[in-house]
Amino acid sequence: MRVHVFAAGLAMAVCSSMFGQSTHSNPWAPTELGPLPAISSLSDGVWLKGDLHVHSRHSKESSNNSIAKIISYSQSVGMDYVCITDHDNHVLGDTEHNTWSDPEFKSDSLLLLYGAEWTTTRGHGNVFSAKPYDHQRLYDVRDQRDVVVGAVKKELGIHLSANHPSGKDHFGYSYDMVDSIEVWNSANWPKNVNAIMIWDDMLSSGRKLTGRGGSDAHHGFPETPDQATKNSPQAKYNYIGTPTTWVFAPARTKQALVDTLTGGRVSVSANPYAPRVEFYADLDQDGKMDMMMGDNAKSTGNPVKFRVQLTGNTVAGATYTVNVVKDGNKFGTFQATGGKTTMVEFTDTPKTLVRSYYRVTVEGPSTAYPQVPESATLTGNMVGLSNPIYFNFNPNF
Repeated sequence: MRVHVFAAGLAMAVCSSMFGQSTHSNPWAPTELGPLPAISSLSDGVWLKGDLHVHSRHSKESSNNSIAKIISYSQSVGMDYVCITDHDNHVLGDTEHNTWSDPEFKSDSLLLLYGAEWTTTRGHGNVFSAKPYDHQRLYDVRDQRDVVVGAVKKELGIHLSANHPSGKDHFGYSYDMVDSIEVWNSANWPKNVNAIMIWDDMLSSGRKLTGRGGSDAHHGFPETPDQATKNSPQAKYNYIGTPTTWVFAPARTKQALVDTLTGGRVSVSANPYAPRVEFYADLDQDGKMDMMMGDNAKSTGNPVKFRVQLTGNTVAGATYTVNVVKDGNKFGTFQATGGKTTMVEFTDTPKTLVRSYYRVTVEGPSTAYPQVPESATLTGNMVGLSNPIYFNFNPNF
């Protein structure tokens, strides 16, 4: 099925004098535009799960968390990828000769992205790349104007993500130069409320910005009692996978992973064992899903059937609450029952020409994460969230 998508355009501004008064036509008013390429297939892809924000011993405030430990642990809980994001100001921007050159930075089964936490006085951001890049160049322009930073980011060909955008270490740069935003940082779900609000603000302004998670884990488990530090107990409630970011990539490669992270076919779950949130749309209501989260289509003015599906470990007979947000406002709340197939459907009619988006959060019983036993006390009943399904967004902005 070929699905055409919408791009915004500019209407002509008309200003004429009539009876001594001027009339005005909004040059930014939405107008009909031509089609764009078809949405990718929903059947050809693979779900990859991992953590996009982890610190190793190369971050100064990290303890007992070597790269080997991170990789071994990630493999043990079934991760497909991980990005070790050490603070670049701790290694003076030279992550290539610290984190990436560490002899332990290798795996036969885990996709290891290249990245670092861009740590500046104006905020923090993570870089994700399928191949090594010159991070020093990004570090060198950290105090420059956004237009300079954006140009360097483009030249490097990297994915730049805004980290924990509210609070002390907020993100103080333009969201026009980032590809994603960390809407779920660590197991402590309540602290992300402001990040979600910022995300909705950016979406409402027409930015097609992927929401993703990251544990921001700094401290590993002590191997023996005498190795324990005042920091290492943090790993009992926040460690790799709290939360877990799922990416529906066309192939199990680093580049496909980064490209899909940018595209938005992404959801976040409380931990590696929690059910994955999947969000679809049937544009012509023929019973076949045509879109999924991250996709952007032109509204026809006809009703669209949406489907929210929980895949993985749900508690049989338990109630899961699906909260739907439309354009930053509560649209509806639906109940799903845990079991073999946990799914809810609803219908709405996106307006023509006008931008709109739908996203979901899911609440319910927590999924046990035995390796990080106290994480559920901070996550509460938050199970997972989806990225939006978009209508009439301009992909050129």
